[in-house]
Amino acid sequence: MELSFDRMYQAAVEKDETFEGVFFTAVKTTGIFCRPSCRARKPKPENVEFYHTAKECILKGYRPCKVCQPLEMLNQTPEEIRLLLQDIAADPGKKYKDADLIKRGIEPHHIRRWFMKNHGITFHAYQRMLRINAAFKKIQQGDSVTEAAYDAGFESLSGFGDSFKNIFGVSPKKSKTQRVIDLKRLETPLGTMYACAVAEGICLLEFTDRKMLETEFKYLAKTLNATIVQGDNPHFARLESELASYFEGSRKTFTVPLFTPGSAFQQSVWQALQQVPYGITQSYKGLASDMKRPESIRAVANANGMNKISILIPCHRIIGTDGSLTGYGGGIWRKSWLLEFEKANS
Repeated sequence: MELSFDRMYQAAVEKDETFEGVFFTAVKTTGIFCRPSCRARKPKPENVEFYHTAKECILKGYRPCKVCQPLEMLNQTPEEIRLLLQDIAADPGKKYKDADLIKRGIEPHHIRRWFMKNHGITFHAYQRMLRINAAFKKIQQGDSVTEAAYDAGFESLSGFGDSFKNIFGVSPKKSKTQRVIDLKRLETPLGTMYACAVAEGICLLEFTDRKMLETEFKYLAKTLNATIVQGDNPHFARLESELASYFEGSRKTFTVPLFTPGSAFQQSVWQALQQVPYGITQSYKGLASDMKRPESIRAVANANGMNKISILIPCHRIIGTDGSLTGYGGGIWRKSWLLEFEKANS
């Protein structure tokens, strides 16, 4: 789906973040290139040309803009915060106060704003959720409530009990039949994503601006009798590594375990999707035919739309019979980008 010059120029003038990853604006008079959402003053149309990748801009002799830093991913976690999150995940029981942040060279007001913008909760609430998550898992593994509470950094059992019940809806002693779904925020060249995982594998990977995201969260929580909580999971490291190599163009298949609750038919469709090769597109009709279910094109399309694991289960490779780019939960522009990216790296 090729965008016209006028449409790209309009998006650049409007600083439209929804076009991130689709094109870069190169300015002939300054020799720099920018992302679509750059806040710098916009040049006249005759002084602009557009490229699909930063690599193209660099090969043409353009330098990256110092204002929007187009070589960095949109909304990427600052390095100092990324390292802090690593330390918190390694030791959830440690409480970071303002003095601790200042020692690390992080302004407390900066991290408060960053967490509210990117997580919708305060930094201290984020820490508390990680501690509760860690305590939940210890109780599930057989530790006593007292051991789990104090190991997670809580100073009183009553405070722990109140916080635990506020998140899980039950007291720690009654939580044995429940599960936790770990949640993590990831950055990619196409924008921020949420990943969810349980012991069996990754159960959700979606762009944070997907309209059906809240519905998907509720479905997983209800189906698994679980609560979705910020927390670490052994599958996340492998997921991040494989996604990084995918976006570098060096990975065409994924090996991270997946867990996909759904009907038997939905499961069969999601399995069939994973058989569509990298760089190749398939129609809903063709997918139904491959599944020996030619009468079920509409049902196949519905199951495709219910896929909760983007990219890894490549529903972006499914197009209309006429070759049109039909609906994609992450946005048609992302679908277009992914298909062009895979074609170029095939």
